[in-house]
Amino acid sequence: MTIQGYSIRPAEVADILDLPSIELAAAQLLRGHAPESALAGTTDERTFADAALEGRLWVASRRNTPVGFALVKMLADDLPHLEEIDVHPSHGRRGLGRALIRAVCDWAIVSGYVMLTLTTFRDVPWNLPFYARLGFVEISRETLRPELAAVVCEEAHRGLDPHTRAVMGYRCGPTVIRG
Repeated sequence: MTIQGYSIRPAEVADILDLPSIELAAAQLLRGHAPESALAGTTDERTFADAALEGRLWVASRRNTPVGFALVKMLADDLPHLEEIDVHPSHGRRGLGRALIRAVCDWAIVSGYVMLTLTTFRDVPWNLPFYARLGFVEISRETLRPELAAVVCEEAHRGLDPHTRAVMGYRCGPTVIRG
């Protein structure tokens, strides 16, 4: 898929070294909403490599250089979770985040999953509404599968206040992604 001179494609192992700098730059947009520990952390190379080899990592690239990525973690055999999506701020506001999410949702649908989940900041004005426009709906804490409850718990251990987090799900099926 191409969008305004960018391509959205499955990641290759060669892309992995570019991803931490994208992660760190994008995290700065959350300054004031996330603790410093969350702003300074990056995903380890092994996690990226495994995801790339297993087809769970996509990049937005320009001239074959990654400028954004979407990483899916399998919480269970039947539960893909959008662990992270980042676009370098210098390439933001061009629809790359939306295109990355479309690629992930398309993969989830083609792969036969019932739902794709994610967690996001409830109080960051551009987060929850963005995902809602793409068809994600908030999942009540009382109905979370244990794997999703564990994600919220793990985020709390990293310093993210569970009350500021929303768990959302995209029901995979014949519905077209909006936005």
